[in-house]
Amino acid sequence: MPFNKRANYDLELAECTPNPGFQEDRGSSQDYPAVLPAEVKREADGEYTQIKPYAGMPKEVLLLYSSQARYRVPREVLFWLTVACTLALLAVTVAIIVMSPRCLSWWQTSPVYQVYPRSFKDSDGDGVGDLNGIRQQLDHFLHLNIKTVWISPFYKSPMKDFGYDVEDFRAIDPIFGTMQDFENLLADMHQRDLKLIMDFIPNHTSDKHRWFNLSRTRDPSYEDYYIWTDCNATDPRPNNWVSIFGNSSWTYDDVRGQCYLHQFLKEQPDLNFRNPKVKREIVDVIRFWLKKGVDGFRMDAVKHIFEAAHLRDEPQVDPDKPPEEITTEWDLYHDYTTSQLGLHDMLRDWRAEMDAYSREPGRYRFMVTESYDYHEIDKTMMYYGTPLIKEADFPFNFYLLDLPQNASGWWVKHLVHLWMGNMPEGRWPNWVVGNHDRPRIATSVGQAYVPVLNMLLLTLPGTPTTYYGEEIGMENINITASEVQDPFGKYNISNSRDPQRSPMQWSGEVNAGFNTETNLTWLPVHPSYPSVNVETQRADSGSVLAQYRSLNALRQAELPLHRGWFCYVHVDSNVFSFLRELDGLRRAFLMVLNFGKEPATTDLSSVSELPDQLEVLMSTNPANDGKVFQKSRILTAAGEGLVIRYHTDTRFNPSRPGQCYVSEKACYLSVLDLLYKC
Repeated sequence: MPFNKRANYDLELAECTPNPGFQEDRGSSQDYPAVLPAEVKREADGEYTQIKPYAGMPKEVLLLYSSQARYRVPREVLFWLTVACTLALLAVTVAIIVMSPRCLSWWQTSPVYQVYPRSFKDSDGDGVGDLNGIRQQLDHFLHLNIKTVWISPFYKSPMKDFGYDVEDFRAIDPIFGTMQDFENLLADMHQRDLKLIMDFIPNHTSDKHRWFNLSRTRDPSYEDYYIWTDCNATDPRPNNWVSIFGNSSWTYDDVRGQCYLHQFLKEQPDLNFRNPKVKREIVDVIRFWLKKGVDGFRMDAVKHIFEAAHLRDEPQVDPDKPPEEITTEWDLYHDYTTSQLGLHDMLRDWRAEMDAYSREPGRYRFMVTESYDYHEIDKTMMYYGTPLIKEADFPFNFYLLDLPQNASGWWVKHLVHLWMGNMPEGRWPNWVVGNHDRPRIATSVGQAYVPVLNMLLLTLPGTPTTYYGEEIGMENINITASEVQDPFGKYNISNSRDPQRSPMQWSGEVNAGFNTETNLTWLPVHPSYPSVNVETQRADSGSVLAQYRSLNALRQAELPLHRGWFCYVHVDSNVFSFLRELDGLRRAFLMVLNFGKEPATTDLSSVSELPDQLEVLMSTNPANDGKVFQKSRILTAAGEGLVIRYHTDTRFNPSRPGQCYVSEKACYLSVLDLLYKC
């Protein structure tokens, strides 16, 4: 660039870093220096011709040299290399995001633990468990590595059905505490990264509910909130419909002069969901608790929500049976009182409400449905929704509750396959072996089989549900007629659900540590509590509790166990065996579970994908941990289960697609230690 003005020359030298080659002119400040340094040469036309750039050079000099090839080319190479690396990194990031399988949600990674609040922990000495009692025992869930807790009803209630008869959906019953107690419990649970699932009872209310009292007096706004029909006060049977608890599902109301429907107790009148106002009321209740911060709902008795409007008699199972002898639910085909048109539309509406509150990251709201459909499993599967419209995250799977009917490997496989073979593709399974309505599994199949049942529960694919006390092997209590609390048992003591609802056994102290303030318990404590309790079993590495905890930790730590393939390997009269594997991962797991009455030798020599020698990672008999078996001769005692970890490069599932299931296929890339869709 031309540089002819002397004033500029002096100015730039004065402003820049001192140049060691510059010689100050002692003469007139208006004259150029007589001689420039050898390093700074200038032609007559004012252009610089020096060979090397120097520190403090003016920008004109810098631009002159920066345009030379030896400076320009490296600069451009570095620039385009940076652009290429940025684009490559962006492409890899997008590819990883696109190819990565969906992350499992919180309700998929942890077992669901059911708390029956009356029986879990009493904090105030009245003999009944409460919300503060649950709060005191939150560390128990952390010890078991459980993140999801389902609490049975604690709404304000007359307690005719222990909370399933709701008097006020927006209030806590004083026997369990206050709304502040609930909010404190929820805050403490969230602080510990625990999720709270509430029981929600949409089908009916208590007859003490404000809505019912207004409806029976024919208040114009509430007149049709329940199912009313004309009937005769002396013979209140508009049709042959029967209550779940027995006898007619209709009761005459003197105030209104009509009969109302109740599919459960007469103190639990059914809501009329064909009334849009009722639908809005229930949605408002759901929103109320979601705003409180609850993480999900277990929707109770959903198949009963709608009834046929025509109120016709239901078909009799035995057509020849006299109508007056139709007194139990098993006497009728429930064509008009269960699974009616409109049910699934409403469940989808509730799902939409849950989704609206699930937009905050990490705050997904979970929904599970309860419906005993027995042999009509296709009806149960409908609660998953359709490929386009989701309903429940899963419906409860109650088929393992039938395990006591036939203790054999064949029967266990049948019950497992009943779900896996009917579940819609891509859906998430779940497993239940006990709850507040069914006898404890330790009583119905025997204490010796509890560890192998827990092993089955925690190694099958999907989400297991544990009823309080199953983690220590609690059994049913024996009660006398005078001790019966359950209204179902008051009709027939053999139907009482009290035996499986006894107080939780925390320690060997008085009342098993359930109530340490007084000597009151709402039901008797099981006499086994001095040895079968949490405190004792936490100190014993071979206890049922310790094995449950270890299995749950293994399940959550190992990819094949919580999101890998599930494949049937072997079944006989004693043993049910399956494996869990993940494509791309050499590590896999084989389960050999003996549900029979005698020892068994299992021969898996025909399974070429298994190595010849198999080492036991965990046995329900700790003495067998680490034992090595030949695959042609795997020994198990009656009630023993084995978790065998092995390594192989050959997958089992590709050659046996009819024996294997996976909810969402994923592969493991060992080089990058990541999962991808495949």
